[in-house]
Amino acid sequence: MTPVSDTAIHIDSHTLQGTPGVLTIDLDALAANWKALENRVVPAECSAVVKADAYGCGLGPVMRKLVSAGCKTFFVATLDEARRAREAAPKATIYVLDGFFSNCGDDFAKIDCRPVIGDISELAEWDAFRRTRGWTGLAALQIDTGMNRLGLTIDEARGLLPRIRQADHGIALVMSHLACAEDMANAMNARQLAAFRAIASEFHGIPSSLANSSGIFLGSHFHIDMVRPGAALYGVNPTPEADNPMQPVVSLKARIAQIRNVPKGETVGYGALWHAKRPTRLAVVSAGYADGYFRAASGIEGTRSAQAIVAGQRCPIAGRISMDLMAIDITDLPHGAVRRGHLVSLIGEGLTLDELGHHFGTIGYEVLTSLGRRYARDYRGSVGQGSKPASDKVASEKSPA
Repeated sequence: MTPVSDTAIHIDSHTLQGTPGVLTIDLDALAANWKALENRVVPAECSAVVKADAYGCGLGPVMRKLVSAGCKTFFVATLDEARRAREAAPKATIYVLDGFFSNCGDDFAKIDCRPVIGDISELAEWDAFRRTRGWTGLAALQIDTGMNRLGLTIDEARGLLPRIRQADHGIALVMSHLACAEDMANAMNARQLAAFRAIASEFHGIPSSLANSSGIFLGSHFHIDMVRPGAALYGVNPTPEADNPMQPVVSLKARIAQIRNVPKGETVGYGALWHAKRPTRLAVVSAGYADGYFRAASGIEGTRSAQAIVAGQRCPIAGRISMDLMAIDITDLPHGAVRRGHLVSLIGEGLTLDELGHHFGTIGYEVLTSLGRRYARDYRGSVGQGSKPASDKVASEKSPA
């Protein structure tokens, strides 16, 4: 097989032949991001949000790395994610953001995870389970301060205060969620902070948490007892109005399936919306919107398409992005600079998640969580003292759909 890149890839050629490319996750950069946030919020605790398969980066490797770095508390979305999280971190505290349902109490007890409760009926179901089973597990209370998604109202939360005076109230954390934290000047941040501090202060002796990734950068008064970074851990910019303070964690390379010449005047792709204005060379790459590279980034005349890094240079997408393929205009590269089988960078080498999110018409969060399941995965860095390099163990790991 023709060499796929000048850069060493911890993927054997047989594995690569069955995939459209390689998604590389730098676990050391991930840990460095968590450490940087932890240092920023001391004395508050820095937890980690690992929902959606750790934002598409692989829940198991990510959690093992963060535990090794010192993280003790994790947030997932679903009970199924909590089961996988418990396997990765037997001693960690795990909260389930989607909450508690009456038919799943035994599952919570079995893996000792904590529901985030945001509804009075949900709290009653949890109480009934604890009472009938004699379970002493803990939970968090979600209080809505303006997001209007999940959470108790302020009045509902205040109505629970007599319960907190009981010895076995079972509430380990009081939390809320910021709606506009990425917009530092938004007045809603201050309103939510004031509302949350007022109600949380009445839950005497119970830790409280408000700040997400962007909330951490609003100032120490938002940190309170615990912060809950998510996307920032994986390299998404939590401060869109300023330079990204986080290290990049993911890079994506896709394989060239064909080099082809297109005469001047010919069209490329579905809809014939891109015309060759000169004799053109294209690199047809085996990745598309089924792999999380959105059709919105297509090269259509009159719009600025996304770009890829080919042989160290930025080259534009040409024509519609298909389900499994895209075309890249490499006319300005020297002849012979790339060949069939070489890899091009779709994320990395200066192409950021946030830049790609702009071309996709969305945010870096969605870019991460949408990356397809067909890529070979290359985990760089160790997963903890005494462990083999992650790439030796899970280089071709496939995340669950």
